[in-house]
Amino acid sequence: MPEQQKRKYTRKRTAEAPAEDDFGRLQPQAVDLEQAVLGALMIERDAYSMISEILKPDSFYEKRNQLVYNAIQGLAYEQKPIDILTVREKLKTNGDLEDVGGPFYIAQLTQKMTSTAHLIYHAKIIAQKYLLRQLISYTSLIQGKAFDETQDVEELMQEAEGKLFTLSQQNTTKDYTQIDPVIDEAYEVLHKAAARNDGLSGIASGFTELDKFTSGWQNSDLVILAARPAMGKTAFALSMAKNIAVDAKKPMAFFSLEMSNVQLVNRLIVNVCEIPGEKLKNGQLAPYEWVQLDQSIKKLYGAPLYIDDTPSLSIFEFQTKARRLVREHGVQIIMIDYLQLMNASGMNFGSRQEEVSNISRALKQLAKELNIPILALSQLNRGVETRQGNEGKRPQLSDLRESGAIEQDADIVCFIHRPEYYHIYEENGKDMHGMAEIIIAKHRNGAVGDVVLRFKSQFARFQNPDDDIIASASDASAYSPVSGNESAPQYAGAANVPPPTAEDDPFAGIPPVDNAPPF
Repeated sequence: MPEQQKRKYTRKRTAEAPAEDDFGRLQPQAVDLEQAVLGALMIERDAYSMISEILKPDSFYEKRNQLVYNAIQGLAYEQKPIDILTVREKLKTNGDLEDVGGPFYIAQLTQKMTSTAHLIYHAKIIAQKYLLRQLISYTSLIQGKAFDETQDVEELMQEAEGKLFTLSQQNTTKDYTQIDPVIDEAYEVLHKAAARNDGLSGIASGFTELDKFTSGWQNSDLVILAARPAMGKTAFALSMAKNIAVDAKKPMAFFSLEMSNVQLVNRLIVNVCEIPGEKLKNGQLAPYEWVQLDQSIKKLYGAPLYIDDTPSLSIFEFQTKARRLVREHGVQIIMIDYLQLMNASGMNFGSRQEEVSNISRALKQLAKELNIPILALSQLNRGVETRQGNEGKRPQLSDLRESGAIEQDADIVCFIHRPEYYHIYEENGKDMHGMAEIIIAKHRNGAVGDVVLRFKSQFARFQNPDDDIIASASDASAYSPVSGNESAPQYAGAANVPPPTAEDDPFAGIPPVDNAPPF
């Protein structure tokens, strides 16, 4: 071989990660295993398919090993044979053959392999070493910033959490499962649903027709509840919270990014106690309303409802809190008000749309991890306002604000639509005064359709259309004659409730009429 051609493949010194850290300690590495794995990939026909999900080029410590694996990965992607000759040709095409040390190094790699029996085990060791190097890199970066007194501590913590989350997502893989245990699990869920009187397999929302569509909110589902401003998103979420946590006593968490915990609880009190919100704000309650408040507010005490009102909550902080709530309090469902107010601090994105996409994806992953339903409220864009006609005012999936990924990640997408808000008082011959429609626009595991609910704006409450009729019947059964006045039935529980004063009674100034006909 001519002298000039020999020099062509003289090994060059390539830029590699430093062998030692600032304390003189060696970086985690397994170069011998790297060479053995690369040799096996070029000799064993099916070797690459065995470790392709475990390793990537960056997993290798030595730069030349990264280049060789990158060439092998490229050949596999092009569905070409992987052997000494094809790898050498691929490296030459990429312009990397000289950097790895020429054909001599490629041939040398094949001599390092003795057996593929432990190939997967060796690949996992290489992946673990890479993960350790990443952890060292991240912690060193955070440590350096921690010594900088100009750094904001909260921002630094979010950045650290963000980087660790990214690292965990990149290195988390879930293996396949044989179908038998999955069938057993599905069968168990079916038996539990059959054993319940309501026939629901998930957490009941408290809205009868809605639960018929969903069979209750299902574990691992991400549910998006979207609407334009003033449609009653928070009122709908709180009405469900009341049904789930207060009435059914199911532990749940409510993350309020828009309102303080006191404001949120005030709205919940309005919902439960049926006292207009403006009266609760100014405290101008009539005596009987004070009694009504005292009696009804007792329902809220002891409810397994956990409220977090952290403003501008990051997705990483949310994940930490959610895991703790499930672990320590057995929380079975989580609500977020609302998604667009969350952020992904500590991660860099090209646009707000990318950030929202990342947040929605992380919410879906967390729902699967914790195996609970997560309900996230979401804003709609102005497309609804610009469309004309009754049908034009109905929300569509394309109206979801800032990201189409929300639609993709969600298992269920529901819209809250109140025709009355747009001065539409009749739909398909139905009176829509005080009514709201819950439009199930996407349902990954079931049917789509519309559910009509009653909306009581003065109490910020959504309820089943026939709840008032049921309540009236139950109230009538609670009436009983009070001793001393058998002819005037009174509510048994109202013995201690004072009658309205003259200023509270609009008929106080009208004198009684003798022999007035009965009404």
